[in-house]
Amino acid sequence: MTADRDEKFMRAALVEAKKALGRTSPNPAVGAVLVIDNRIVSKGHHREAGCPHAEIECLRDFGAPIPRRATLYITLEPCSTAGRTAPCTHAIIRAGLKNIVIGATDQNPRHVGRGIVELRNSGVQVRDGVLAEECTRLNEAFNKWIVTGQPFVIAKCGMSLDGRLTRPPGESRWITGGEARRDAHHLRACVDAVLVGAETVRADNPRLTVRCVRRARQPWRVVLTRSGQLPRQAHLLFDKFAARTLVYKQKSLASVLKDLGKRGITSVLIEGGGEVLGEGLDKRLIDKVQIYLGPILTGGPVVAFPGEGAGKTADALRLREIEYQQIGQTVSISGYPNVPGRE
Repeated sequence: MTADRDEKFMRAALVEAKKALGRTSPNPAVGAVLVIDNRIVSKGHHREAGCPHAEIECLRDFGAPIPRRATLYITLEPCSTAGRTAPCTHAIIRAGLKNIVIGATDQNPRHVGRGIVELRNSGVQVRDGVLAEECTRLNEAFNKWIVTGQPFVIAKCGMSLDGRLTRPPGESRWITGGEARRDAHHLRACVDAVLVGAETVRADNPRLTVRCVRRARQPWRVVLTRSGQLPRQAHLLFDKFAARTLVYKQKSLASVLKDLGKRGITSVLIEGGGEVLGEGLDKRLIDKVQIYLGPILTGGPVVAFPGEGAGKTADALRLREIEYQQIGQTVSISGYPNVPGRE
């Protein structure tokens, strides 16, 4: 069946797109495959901003005149306006492609739907909406930022069974296992910035860098502080990535996120501490929650997600599209807060 075939090859295009996930910002991650006689003959993905787009890479990879029976599968609607690169719709038309299958519509107000219309008006047969949900989810951060100017915010923490972010004073700070911490590094590798409060810097002196992930782009490190007094020995201020550290003094989380969006930062990972996480939930600033639940009850002093909370259960935030995964002895829980207007 045509639908089954199209989904099969769109999944291959999604695999291509994910190869550069975390390295294309502020552009979306996109993948493409060219199919002739039910066989993939070339592949391409957008590697980083300023580099050729996925469909251009795919066409160059084929490198020969394209027969009329060929079909190009691409996870995102081709761009129709010039930016750092020429419009991809023009290149597709010049290449003589007559069949294109598209996953998601580009949410960029400059592009949305225009590429599809332009291709169809040029005689290209276009089928869109194939695996649309998966293709859209791939670029959830870009989609929010390009429409609202605000970054996509993930609240992440390692938490004990009794809801604590820390162990008692003087003990190891680790609550989750090594496998879960490696998974968290992969999460860092997919965002533009990691944000913490000053207390986290004072207590843990974190680096907030990506480790254990090949070819990862280091995220911006963002610190919120009331006093502006940070430890002299703080890694964030003096390591080789110090130029990618931003310190905000006496600023609300909402105002900081707004400024980060203006800087072209499309995604932010809040890693603590409890006060910042609590503010994010109280002010409904969180788009996604990622919790690593360790198999211990610590009785530590720092509670995860403190704050005002909900006055009654009916007003409490509930997660949708929840995913559970066991990583070693740690349970990973992710989901999207059911905030009015975001469903």
